[in-house]
Amino acid sequence: MSEPHFRRFLPDHRWDQVPVLVYKEAGDTFRSVTRQVLFEGDPGLPVQLRYFEVGPGGHTTLERHDHVHLVWISRGAGRVYLGGVIRNVAVGDVLSVPTQTWHQFQAPSDGPLGFHCLVAVDRDKPTLPDDEAWQALTRNPEAAAFLKR
Repeated sequence: MSEPHFRRFLPDHRWDQVPVLVYKEAGDTFRSVTRQVLFEGDPGLPVQLRYFEVGPGGHTTLERHDHVHLVWISRGAGRVYLGGVIRNVAVGDVLSVPTQTWHQFQAPSDGPLGFHCLVAVDRDKPTLPDDEAWQALTRNPEAAAFLKR
């Protein structure tokens, strides 16, 4: 039998006893992104619930993977590249990222973009675009102006 799970929400989108981790800060792959793991899975519910926060002007990596994930925008506003379409997102929006779908989240320069992400505990590692994929993705002028590599 699993133990009950409780995380108290604190000011500034933090949770009690949950470390705020810098998420893959490496060159331009990710910029100004933090992660908090709010739920690590259970035999009856083998998922991980994470909160990501993209700082003002920051972005997540442009990536794709085999696993599906569900995203709920819970702070601020921003934009997302999802499967060839750039969308504005704001608090309350929910989106799914299907398998092998290129995606990238970006925060505006004047505020953060925060989102909860639900994924399977067992999942594959993301793939970044190689030169050929990058060229294909950036043939669209709108995508070329938006995407960060």
